[in-house]
Amino acid sequence: MNKIFAIGDIHGCADKLMALMEKIPVDYANDTLVFIGDYIDRGPASFEVVDYLVELKKQHPDIVFLKGNHEDMLQKYLEGTDRFTYLFNGGQRTLDSYLNRPNKSESSPIPSNHLEFYQSLVLHYETEAFLFVHAGLREKVPLDNQNPEELLWIREDFIHSKFDFGKRIIFGHTPFAEPLLLSNKIGIDTGAVYGNRLTCVQLPEIIFFSA
Repeated sequence: MNKIFAIGDIHGCADKLMALMEKIPVDYANDTLVFIGDYIDRGPASFEVVDYLVELKKQHPDIVFLKGNHEDMLQKYLEGTDRFTYLFNGGQRTLDSYLNRPNKSESSPIPSNHLEFYQSLVLHYETEAFLFVHAGLREKVPLDNQNPEELLWIREDFIHSKFDFGKRIIFGHTPFAEPLLLSNKIGIDTGAVYGNRLTCVQLPEIIFFSA
């Protein structure tokens, strides 16, 4: 049976990402690798994280990359529609990682292939048994009718929900000391940027890997 590997919020922790990737036994020809979003901000190496993921996507185009609220905030910052929210939520460290990187060859601090990566991110990914979103879902609302902002930002209403969403929800966004394992959801943000671990869950077996 093909496996799914889902990786939680990275937040610029390139060292933990590299260490975790060495641990997970993903077979790219047969398995699915899903990143849950929030690759950037707060941590020291957002440029390095995204650069690694861009190259990984080039090698393995079928990898699923979800959008997190931090990528959404960066896009709004770059569009000029909301700059305060991004800076208030740790965006300056990402801007610094782009501005201070060596060997810049383009006029824009953010390389075009990184901008294309941000534009390519999706809000959800669905299999027969699992639904992957960054933050969560609103109860009793069909997936197609969910508010995109809530898919990226919802927290307590989803975390405390015992609602049967029809499929087990795999999500990040809200950090826990250990993976949250409930009958209707699995939370895999374990606060890597706050000194804790970066976590991956292997499905359907529910095996955790961390770095």
